[in-house]
Amino acid sequence: MKIFKNIFFVCCTLFLMQSCVVSSKPNIDFFSKSNYNSQDAKFASFNVPLFLAKPFIKKALREEGESEAAIAMVKKVSKIKMMTVANGSEAMLKDYANYLKDNNYEDWATIKHDGDNVNIRVKQKGEIINNMLITVNSKKDMVFLDVKGSFTADDISQMINLASDK
Repeated sequence: MKIFKNIFFVCCTLFLMQSCVVSSKPNIDFFSKSNYNSQDAKFASFNVPLFLAKPFIKKALREEGESEAAIAMVKKVSKIKMMTVANGSEAMLKDYANYLKDNNYEDWATIKHDGDNVNIRVKQKGEIINNMLITVNSKKDMVFLDVKGSFTADDISQMINLASDK
């Protein structure tokens, strides 16, 4: 009986941890669902298991002295996908921006910092923002974050202001 409990525990753990596996295939819709020719680009992607990550993120924010608004923002997140691209190109970024524009994403902010560009685009229904795409690019290296949740315009503005203050 003890063996069955151990096997069950291992199976449950593997099932819960499967989203932690890093993949070399893209997990962002534009790159994964289209026949986009990425040439020499190298992808690394993973889904963040929020039931594991949220407590650590909240604790880290509190230890760094972040405001309760930042911590409240973390509570509203329901899913995060992350993808990095090495050897990307400006053409790839332009094609991605056009794809987002065609799929009703609005460009909310572009922040330039030390030669890096951070773009925040959102998709909303009415007053509720249910998808936020954050793109960080520096020359040929890029990071894409796909954040799903239930946000308001004030939440996004507070997040941008917190990031700009740093």
